[in-house]
Amino acid sequence: MIVTLTPNPSVDRTLHLDTLVRGAVNRARSVTSEPSGKGVNVSLALHTTGTPTTAVLPVGGPAGAELTDLLRATGLSTRPVPISGAVRSNVSLVEADGSTTKINEAGPTLSESEVAALLGAAEGAGGPGDWLAFCGSLPSGFGAGQLRASLVRARRSGRPVAVDTSEAALLELIAGPSDELPDLVKPNTHELAAATQRSLATVGDVVAAAQVLLDRGVATVLVSLGGDGALLLERAGAWHGTAPVARVVNTVGAGDSFLAGYLAQRHLAGPSPSGLDQPAALSSALTWGAIAVQHAGTVFPGLPGPGRRPEVRISTPDPSQPLSEPAL
Repeated sequence: MIVTLTPNPSVDRTLHLDTLVRGAVNRARSVTSEPSGKGVNVSLALHTTGTPTTAVLPVGGPAGAELTDLLRATGLSTRPVPISGAVRSNVSLVEADGSTTKINEAGPTLSESEVAALLGAAEGAGGPGDWLAFCGSLPSGFGAGQLRASLVRARRSGRPVAVDTSEAALLELIAGPSDELPDLVKPNTHELAAATQRSLATVGDVVAAAQVLLDRGVATVLVSLGGDGALLLERAGAWHGTAPVARVVNTVGAGDSFLAGYLAQRHLAGPSPSGLDQPAALSSALTWGAIAVQHAGTVFPGLPGPGRRPEVRISTPDPSQPLSEPAL
């Protein structure tokens, strides 16, 4: 099973419009409300494809009640932790050409007891061998040190740990000794640049920055490169993959579907990393991510038939290839 922890979930409202005009009245062509937050998105994608998963998240306030109802309707296994504050609502403005403007609320402030309850619920879900994925930003009151202590407890209990977060939390989680680091880190290029204090202008720069994390003791680094695809790096090798799509509809949540596609393959491979076909796992991640960006909503829509899936290309990274969106 794959357990996700989303410290700062949300109800995501996506408004589709032809063109966003600043300072003017804009009219939406359609509006959707969906349960969201990075870990919630990962669990929903896994659930949609039949992979066992449980989502742990705080709930409180009117948006928290709505979030609970939306999740209940999906049939996803959840462990909601009540809090006194209110869960946030986020708004995504998606234009006809795929350009997305996202407006995120800060979220609630958690008490020390609420953080402890949230971490306890995450650590108590699943058992040895089951993945625990920490995903998303940390709300006020939830310190990176608390998350790192939970990561250490999980690893010592035999749980592999994946991390998809950024800024201070990511720096804290990769700063410890090798036996206390995440098994898997999934940054984008900007997060990787910040974590390693490097400018990334080429694929070779990304490989070198990821190697810094591998040298510290992280087992797997999965880097999303936006339109340039993705890189998967382990001590045994590195792979670059692309999955071009004809039209991008909405990029919100695509990185979460990308991570879910990879974790689904890790789950199928069993507890031993040696049983995993890494190129196939990267291909799965890219397939799920490419499907997600062609979908209007945040929640992963499911896998189409084999003949309708994006074409994925896996190759050896070309160090000289420039990034279309450098992280400087």
